[in-house]
Amino acid sequence: MNQEQKQMPKVGMGIYIVKDGKVLLGKRKGSIGDGEYASPGGHLEYMESFEHCAIREVKEETGLEIANVRFLRLWNQKHPDYHYINIAVTADWVSGEPKVMEPDSCESWDWYDFDHLPNPLYPTIHSAIEALKTGKNFFDA
Repeated sequence: MNQEQKQMPKVGMGIYIVKDGKVLLGKRKGSIGDGEYASPGGHLEYMESFEHCAIREVKEETGLEIANVRFLRLWNQKHPDYHYINIAVTADWVSGEPKVMEPDSCESWDWYDFDHLPNPLYPTIHSAIEALKTGKNFFDA
């Protein structure tokens, strides 16, 4: 990878599934966000639609079926070590119970009440929860 490619922002996507007034979060494992709680998500693949990315990532990480994927918020996430265009979407739970499908990157999934979220939260969660609660959908660094 050349220097110009390293300086290009990546596109990350977080999927927020709300069921019975609770949001699905998992405890991360690995080099990025170890021990922090995050939604299912990952990188948008080349030529992939937002909807397909959301459905694919949720299925790969949790085994859940979702539908009705819709825009939640956009965040220009700048960090000294990385730069992401972070897209959050929300989706309806259709079926299944969350299972750890990628044990190297997640140790557990659970549904959490918005007023009793686990700690520590992965950095992308704060703006997404604010978007869910207030409707604010644009966060620029």
